[in-house]
Amino acid sequence: MVKIFVGNLAAETTSDELMSLFSQYGKISECDIVKNFGFVHMDDKAQAEEAIRNLHHYELNGQPMNVEMSRGKLRGSTKLHVGNIACTNQELRAKFEEFGPVLECDIVKNYAFVHMERMDDAMEAINKLDNSAFKGELWEKGPSRSTN
Repeated sequence: MVKIFVGNLAAETTSDELMSLFSQYGKISECDIVKNFGFVHMDDKAQAEEAIRNLHHYELNGQPMNVEMSRGKLRGSTKLHVGNIACTNQELRAKFEEFGPVLECDIVKNYAFVHMERMDDAMEAINKLDNSAFKGELWEKGPSRSTN
């Protein structure tokens, strides 16, 4: 699996548009947009490299996209889905870092994905935080059923 960073997205760009654009180059397993940037996960490295070559500076919705390999090191991490979010990215990251190293934390609308370095830390966070209130909202969380 290869994670691609897509920056400089126009405000009206949707995940479906990105998925359609990148799927011309290969199979897409995940596509998320966070504000004016997003991440596309492709199954094949050669196909991902071809997509990057062809789509870097491609104009979508009037904006030239910045398309490059993601620099994050998420291999072997545990990805958690956190629902009912009512806090900032920094607050969410800090809360999960109480349990162990957080490699990545992305809020999408009212839910988030938190990538933790160690499975044991992620499980402890789930056990302690699941259905708990934080910033006035009741969280629901659990592994997203995939480890990278």
